[in-house]
Amino acid sequence: MKNRLKQLREAFGLTQEQLGKIIGVSRQAINAIETEKYEPSIWLAYDISKVFHKSIEEIFLFQESERKSRAEQSRGVV
Repeated sequence: MKNRLKQLREAFGLTQEQLGKIIGVSRQAINAIETEKYEPSIWLAYDISKVFHKSIEEIFLFQESERKSRAEQSRGVV
């Protein structure tokens, strides 16, 4: 899923490790989210959004993602 996490994190002057400590995950988890290798749970996305005072939709760009949602996958939407 495309996201603006790295851009926001750097604008706030945070390292991956610092952000991870704030929200209770590892630096590796932050890196995986930033590089679109891992999609956070809704609760993790919520915690991230609170750090940056943004909505989840402002950070995680659902419409730009090429991956189908689970609902689309189950309905066989192409």
